[in-house]
Amino acid sequence: MKYLYYPGCSLEGTAREYDVSTRAFLEALDVELVEIEDWTCCGASAAEAVNRLLSLALPARVLAKAEGMGTDCDILVPCSACYLNLKRAAETAYKEPATLDAINAVLAEEDLRFEGRVRVRHLLDVVAVDIGAQRMAGAVQRPLTDLSIAPYYGCQCLRPFVTFDDPEKPTSMEPLIEAAGARVHRWTMGAKCCGASHMNTKTEVGVALVAAILREARGADAVVTVCPMCQMNLDGYQSKVSRSQGEALSANVLYLPQLLGLALGLSPESLGMAMNLAVSDELRRKIA
Repeated sequence: MKYLYYPGCSLEGTAREYDVSTRAFLEALDVELVEIEDWTCCGASAAEAVNRLLSLALPARVLAKAEGMGTDCDILVPCSACYLNLKRAAETAYKEPATLDAINAVLAEEDLRFEGRVRVRHLLDVVAVDIGAQRMAGAVQRPLTDLSIAPYYGCQCLRPFVTFDDPEKPTSMEPLIEAAGARVHRWTMGAKCCGASHMNTKTEVGVALVAAILREARGADAVVTVCPMCQMNLDGYQSKVSRSQGEALSANVLYLPQLLGLALGLSPESLGMAMNLAVSDELRRKIA
């Protein structure tokens, strides 16, 4: 298996552990990642508010760079916001020829051209569909039999593009969690919004949404996610949310490749777990 790899900005900064664990986990399964040459920011959530063409041209530049590498490999994207932006640029290019012409007029400044030939895939899509639970189970070295895991998908890997899971009732993580030997924590919050950037712009909204998720995560040993923004909100704001709600709201929060990598026998250090903000000593003991 081989994929072009777009880490995106967050995975080189605040979500460094997501990049580290993704690479380590996939390498352990003999999946080859080829990083897209000279990739740049996809525009995150800011570009669309400024200019629609800019919000499409930025991810289209990345896609044009991928096409220029001369391979028919799919593009694997771990960050849900990056996935959404790259996927939207690819879909727009297919559906709106006039917009594609405008995008290519921008890219021509760098002698680039986007043809719309590449396929954008989220990490969860690749792990759930291409790798699958059966292959995962066959590679397990350390079954996580003592753990109950709450799968948290967030919004952007599921909506608005329905490609590999039901956006209202997603289940794609569940067979993978069970293949790792863990139990699935049954809850209703897996596809609920964490508030995204509202944690900074409309704090009361973000706090209420994160509080609801953390309350329903009680009883789980960890929440597992596939989105850096979700991870930040659930991982980094637990003290603020607890103070605001007047109750103790906390949970261990891991990225999916960290959890699955542990089951493959990889060490917490090799999966970047020292960079996670919310991992309790009790969870570390259970893992050990």
